[in-house]
This record gives sequence, structure tokens and C-alpha cells, in this order.
Amino acid sequence: MALITHISRITLTNFRNYAALSLDLKPGAVVLTGDNGAGKTNLLEAISLLTPGRGLRRAPYGEVAREGGDGGFALHAKLDGPNGDADIGTGFAGADAGETGRRVRINGAAARSADDLLEWLRVVWLTPAMDSLFTGPAGDRRRFLDRMVLAIDASHGQRALDYEKAMRGRNRLLADNSRDGAWFEAIETQMAETGVAIAAARAELVRLLTAMIERLPGEGPFPQADIALAGDLESRIGNLPAVDVEEEFRRALAAGRERDRAAGRTLSGPHRSDLVVRHRPKAMPADLCSTGEQKALLVGIVLSHARLTAEISGMTPILLLDEIAAHLDAGRRAALFSILEDLACQTFMTGTDAALFSSLQGRAQFLTVDHGTAGPTDSA
Repeated sequence: MALITHISRITLTNFRNYAALSLDLKPGAVVLTGDNGAGKTNLLEAISLLTPGRGLRRAPYGEVAREGGDGGFALHAKLDGPNGDADIGTGFAGADAGETGRRVRINGAAARSADDLLEWLRVVWLTPAMDSLFTGPAGDRRRFLDRMVLAIDASHGQRALDYEKAMRGRNRLLADNSRDGAWFEAIETQMAETGVAIAAARAELVRLLTAMIERLPGEGPFPQADIALAGDLESRIGNLPAVDVEEEFRRALAAGRERDRAAGRTLSGPHRSDLVVRHRPKAMPADLCSTGEQKALLVGIVLSHARLTAEISGMTPILLLDEIAAHLDAGRRAALFSILEDLACQTFMTGTDAALFSSLQGRAQFLTVDHGTAGPTDSA
């Protein structure tokens, strides 16, 4: 059984519209209500930065810093988890300080990288911007897929960075019209190794997540999804030894140099793959489903992934569900709240209408967010 992880206190300094804020938090459901623009999503974004990457908005760090501040921001969290209590801090000193990335400290010591955060907590989110996931560009689905992989495989982020760095090097050689075969071979060998590792990790996530989705009731409020990968490497994983897939990809890259030179970029590899989703009960591609059906499918996938993350990592993930209740009917809201209680995750939910969460009275912590402040809701 996964052990419960929760944030017991979070402190923000010069983060978005918060000059300074400290909140004591409880395990389980935390409901944040307030007007549009009050800062509810900003709080979720802060929590999302307790994991590798640029958070749920993927914003440049300079944009995250409060307007009128010193150009930087800081956030600190006290964590109660299976590895004991932890103090986690991260922040950005600002471009004027010569920084381009953010710093991470864990229990007072500088972390080697943001990936070290995964030893202490996993964060999973669902935002309104993801409502167009099935109809939007493939790049959005790849990012969604890779975030799911990262939650269960802490090495995935570094693989992706190594692949992107190698691909940028190859693209520069193409742009410079280089004919240096030795340089191309060295870079393409690295792309083949990291690219196949990325594809294999994605394939494993799909296999595990498919098994978890099977636990959803066939006729439940969040329909079962059939998920698959579309990509040259992914289609070979499982059918050939990894070393053979690497060699095939390396040869394909070498053979495609002139084609890629004409295009100005690398045209094959895991950076071109896609996540394919179907609504199983209706036997219909997700992109052809109604908006409500797509939302229910996505919620089902995220909840299944949260359960998978708990089982694989041994700790319950922190769930961030932005404006989750607004587009769910009463039956689906009740089902969602029941599933969340069963998962035992600390879950942050936002909404403008507190009445949508009324069934959680006495079972959740209610906080009112009001343009740079947040505190207990009077009626909760």
C-alpha cells in the first residue's frame, strides 16, 4: 500500500500575485474558491514547481515573479511523507542576478537537480488548458505522456534532455551544411540510444496505465480509454531487442541526412510520436467525442495515472485539479470525490462556486483566495 504524502505548509514570496503568503494545509481534499483572477491557479502552479520542469503553465521563470518585485521568487514547503518530514525550497533569483534556471534545496542542502524532488513527492495535475488535449497538436500529448512517465520513472527527464541536446546538435550541423560524417555518427549514436530509451519508457507507461484503466468500471462516470503510441520507434519496441531498434534508428538517421537538411530539422524520432486515445465504450477516437466525453475520458486517465503513481512510487501523489467541478454534472462530481477519498491523495481543487463542493463539507479543508491572500472559508 502506498504511504500518504502531503504538504503541511507552503510559503510563497513574490510569486505571481502573492507578495507573501503562508498556508497550513491538511491531508486529503483542499478546496480553493474565489473569483476569477484571484490567484487560485497561481497556488496550484506554485505546488507544481515542487517537481521537475516549469510547472503546470510551463511559464518562463521571469514571468512567474511578481510584478513590482525584485525579479525573482521563492517558495518553501514542509512535507510529511513516507521518507519522513522534509523542507523543500525552490526559487529563481532573477535575470539580473545572472540566473536562467531555478535553484532547489532539500532539507537545507542544494539539490543536484530538480529531479531530486522525485525522491520526496510526485505531483499530477489536470487544468482547463488540457481540455483540448485530444484535438490539439501532438506536441501537447507528448508532453502529457512524458509527464506521466516522469511520475513513475525519475530518469525519464534526463533522457529527454539528453535526446533534445543531441538533436539540437544534429540540427545545427544540418543548418551549417556540415558534411562531417564523424560528428554526425557520434550525435546520431547518442540520439539512437536515448531515443529508444525514451520510446521504451513510454511503452512501459502505456502498458502499466492500460492495466490500471481496466480497473475502472466499464459503465462508470469516467469511461475506460484505449491508449496506444504512434511512432516509428514505439512500433518496434517489444518486437525487437532494444539494441536492434537502436541500430535501425541510427541507420535511418544517417540515411535521412539530406532529407532532414532540406527540411531544416530532424524528421524522425520520438519527438514526432503521438499518444492515441479512444473512447472504449463508444469505440470512437477521443478527438471525435463530445467535449463532455473528452473531459470524462481525461479525468479517468489522470485518476488511473494517480493510482499507478502511488503503486509504483510507494507514495500517494499530490493532485492538482484546476476548475475540475465546473464542467462535471452532479453525478460525476460525486463519483470524483468518492474516488479521490479512495486514493487518499492530498488533492487541491479550485472553483469559483463553493456550492459545487458542498458535499465535501466536513471532509475537506476550504480556503478562500482573494487577490494575494488566502485563508479559511468562513462557512467551512
